[in-house]
Amino acid sequence: MIKTTIRTISLILAAAAATLLLTSSAEQERSSFTIHLIGDSTMAPKDLSGGNPERGWGMMFPNFLDDSVKVINYAHNGRSTKSFMTLGHWAKVEANLQKGDYLFIQFGHNDSKQSDTTRYAAAWGAYQDNLRHYIKVAREKGATPVLLTPVSRRWFKADTLDETCLEDYPQAMKQVAEQENVTLLDITKVTMDWLKSLGDTASREYFMWVAPGTVPAMPEGKTDNTHTNAKGARKVAGLVCSEIAKQLPEIARHFVYYDIVVAQDGTGDYFTVQEAIDACPDYSHEEITRILIRNGVYNEMVTIPHNKFRLHIIGESADSTVISCGKYARQMWPGRDFNVGTSGSAGFYIHSSYVTLENLTILNPAGEGKEIGQAVALFTNGDHLFFKNCRIIANQDTIYTYGRWNKEGGPCRNYFLNCYIEGTTDFIFGPSIAYFENCTIHSKKNSYVTAASTPEGQKYGYVFHNCRLTAAEGVDKVYLGRPWRPYANTVFIDCELGSHIHPDGWKSWPRELWPSGEGTAFYAEYGSYGPGASPDTRVKWSTQLTRKQAAEYTFEKVMHQDTDTKAWNPEDNR
Repeated sequence: MIKTTIRTISLILAAAAATLLLTSSAEQERSSFTIHLIGDSTMAPKDLSGGNPERGWGMMFPNFLDDSVKVINYAHNGRSTKSFMTLGHWAKVEANLQKGDYLFIQFGHNDSKQSDTTRYAAAWGAYQDNLRHYIKVAREKGATPVLLTPVSRRWFKADTLDETCLEDYPQAMKQVAEQENVTLLDITKVTMDWLKSLGDTASREYFMWVAPGTVPAMPEGKTDNTHTNAKGARKVAGLVCSEIAKQLPEIARHFVYYDIVVAQDGTGDYFTVQEAIDACPDYSHEEITRILIRNGVYNEMVTIPHNKFRLHIIGESADSTVISCGKYARQMWPGRDFNVGTSGSAGFYIHSSYVTLENLTILNPAGEGKEIGQAVALFTNGDHLFFKNCRIIANQDTIYTYGRWNKEGGPCRNYFLNCYIEGTTDFIFGPSIAYFENCTIHSKKNSYVTAASTPEGQKYGYVFHNCRLTAAEGVDKVYLGRPWRPYANTVFIDCELGSHIHPDGWKSWPRELWPSGEGTAFYAEYGSYGPGASPDTRVKWSTQLTRKQAAEYTFEKVMHQDTDTKAWNPEDNR
């Protein structure tokens, strides 16, 4: 249902494109502004203690807007147009309103409570007067007022929605909008149409129908036909955006679309990354599922299974969106008498294909030492994997490019663009093809950067293009790589090498484990520069490429396989 909402809004936006072209240049230039939300519990933020599943649509609304739009949600449970002023909420809004901002006004549910004189405002009297006051002050501040009719209650009688559930308040608001020449978003109508399309039974899953014993905050359960859960709040926010697209193109041009949002503060669809992945459609070969992860440290192990294709997972910011899992090789499998090993030590597993991770930190904080062993941050076991603006941090064995063969029999391919990768020993290792472009590769101790295990006969392994190799203070003897298997293949093209890179460049593997790689591994450089670039001192069994040879290591050539029906453009993953 989330994806259906997004597709609907996208179609409406396309229809609004012509309107955008007619928008004045002044409106087009309004590149950043604040939307202030005032209203009642259907819009308001919620206390999430005890697992409370209730959400106001205003909590979800920012997920539909880009970073240039700030949303401040002042809405409060139980408030009417009258009590929002008398209890001091409006004074805070009035103090913060600025020229160029928007004020979204949505009341009606509590204005009708005649038995409560602190809240009651007659539809054709005080209610309209209060709306006019909000409009007047907003305009005096240079802000744009927008009226939103109330969200419909879910009142069904014999599977027929009671369309009188909000009394005269929607009509009274419409009259004010017309008289005051204010944009009106008819949320009553669109939510009623939505509820009628679902019917009584199907619509319950969007509202606060809580079974007994399922939520600590509500041990007896709850039946509430006014307030929405996260799914319902997301839907209502989407309907609000649909109406904005029709009438407020200057806001609609700031819309962004995510199928799923993860947020620890309850403003998303899920609290954890794994919940979001589990909710993605299975075997989606064509349609991309976009997941936004809000800032926070998510202490969890994440697995993308083989049946979850075409995921685009985007962090709110690379530094502050952190997925952290401190597994390590020497820890024991639960209930077993052996340890998890290197392959079992990862915090983030990708077993699927056509997956993009963007603006994320993937961290394994386990540390290192004999009692820890390897501790993998990222384990890749799929084809056409794209990592953009990511920070991948651990110690020994940070990235394990585990995948050997895709379903067509060709090698698995990974692309790392503008990433920061940090580790100690062999911290980029495995058999897959991986292309690193414009990345920073940071060594934390004297050891080895790569440990490729490229299969025999595979033309490409690891390629580093326009990368920068740096090191922690005091680190001064780091090798570009050593062959984990005899046919390891690693090439550096036009990379800046810090002074920590050993003059030999490369190191053979201890002979007692398997053939050292000397004479079988392919280790090469072209155009290396910086204090660590020393072509004349490199080990004799490595190669300095000619310009013609280096031309064979473009992204297009490295990633091409004869089984491909078309060239891979990583941006198509997104």
